[in-house]
Amino acid sequence: MGFDNLADFIQNRMQMQHIYQPVVLISLLQHGGTRHERDLAKDLLSHDQSQIDYYKAISKNMVGRVLCRREIIEWDKGSSEFSLRDFDAITDEQKQHLISLCQEKLDDFIEARGDRIFDHRRKSSGYISGTKRYDILKRAKFCCELCGISAEKKALEVDHIIPRNKGGSDDQDNLQALCYSCNAMKRDRDDTDFRDVADSYSKREKGCPFCEVPSESIVAEEELAFVIKDRYPVTKGHLLVIPKRHVATYFDLFRPELNAINRLLSNQKECIEAEDSSVSGFNIGINSGESAGQTVFHCHVHLIPRRTKDVKNPRGGVRGVVPGKADYVDE
Repeated sequence: MGFDNLADFIQNRMQMQHIYQPVVLISLLQHGGTRHERDLAKDLLSHDQSQIDYYKAISKNMVGRVLCRREIIEWDKGSSEFSLRDFDAITDEQKQHLISLCQEKLDDFIEARGDRIFDHRRKSSGYISGTKRYDILKRAKFCCELCGISAEKKALEVDHIIPRNKGGSDDQDNLQALCYSCNAMKRDRDDTDFRDVADSYSKREKGCPFCEVPSESIVAEEELAFVIKDRYPVTKGHLLVIPKRHVATYFDLFRPELNAINRLLSNQKECIEAEDSSVSGFNIGINSGESAGQTVFHCHVHLIPRRTKDVKNPRGGVRGVVPGKADYVDE
């Protein structure tokens, strides 16, 4: 390509979607024009702030805490530096011997565990496209979906809820945004056999009206949920959002099903508003249990469009399920 063409590409034709292109070119230019893919991966990793933050948390909160408790190292809060106790008293020869001992422990561990060492960071995630990552982070409002911390405070990772190796799909409903701390804790502690969960998505019950909805009645659908018109609408445009799995109540839903239902609710709200300018509000309702009015024991969520003056006094909304409790006044 030559200097002039390469300089022109970098200055005028390089379209940046991430940091990757200039990092790779810098690495090649600094290492004689040739670089192994593993070395390039290390160079990219050194520029990935989310991974640096991830291992900063491990060094401080996991391994650092253990070694400090055993009085092997100490941590200075002001400088955020770790230091080896009595380091100055160790000779160079002793340092090399200690390094050799550590390397032996490392080699033995790797030989015994093999690829399983990093399975928690490899199998459950896989490659997730940048566009899909952005959509998941946007859905989570750029906060961890477990602890709620903002992406400004802790780097977020997009990961599978049901891991790929346990039958999980790459569908958006099976993805979640977690901060690096929650993601690490989830993987270390969660021993759920998700294969049963994945298989349960195909569960249907003969005779259930929501398990046997004809395809022509479906208004919209996701992998795990669908939308139909209510057969007995309380307002024009009244819809039901229903999980495909036969499951009795909202409280029995899995997170991917909740994701699918929430997205369908949002999408259908926008469709209704686009088609009917008279709609000025919505009620979202779920009957859970016979005493709460549930008659079909397959979970379903009501999306009810509301219009100004469609009832005499709308005050209290869903509180009206108990007669006389809708309208209230603060003392």
